[in-house]
Amino acid sequence: MAEKKEPTVIKKYANRRLYHTGTSTYVTLEDLAVMVKQGEDFLVTDAKSGEDITRSVLTQIIFEQEGKEGQSLLPITFLRQLIRYYGDSMQSLVPSYLEFSLERFTGDQQKMREMMAKTFGPAALEAMGEQVRTNMTMFQKALGVFTPFKYPQAGAAQPTGAAQPAAAAKDDVDALKKELDQLRSRLDRISKS
Repeated sequence: MAEKKEPTVIKKYANRRLYHTGTSTYVTLEDLAVMVKQGEDFLVTDAKSGEDITRSVLTQIIFEQEGKEGQSLLPITFLRQLIRYYGDSMQSLVPSYLEFSLERFTGDQQKMREMMAKTFGPAALEAMGEQVRTNMTMFQKALGVFTPFKYPQAGAAQPTGAAQPAAAAKDDVDALKKELDQLRSRLDRISKS
């Protein structure tokens, strides 16, 4: 039977610096995030009191990740619902439910990747990802047409050669229709093969 490896101890000092006792170096929250992604187990303790502060440090890592552009995983409705559970009679059940759900999701994630790779192949997955990125860019451009601050107010002077909002909207909608038609034809070809 394999022995379970003891978690690495990270000490947090009063100056907020984190000290990795395994490598005898100072680390950042970003370094700890990488350790989590690599599956390395660690315990964060307050250097003075010895108190286990792992939960608050992991929460801080999540807070920083959520603040990065395009990194958000937690929808606002989920965060609000989570806050509602604090002090509720169901509070004690939430952690085990979330842990179970994430374990299932993680296990299913690998199966889903394998199934997608088998069905579509790696090149098709990359093409679909590129198509999604292109469609999102087009969608954002189309939404920009309806933003009141994007175009000058009526009666204001427009730069020479500036596209009119209605014309730009029609062009963007036409481009989106074309992209959608291309995506449909690709999916038809994939489903027939």
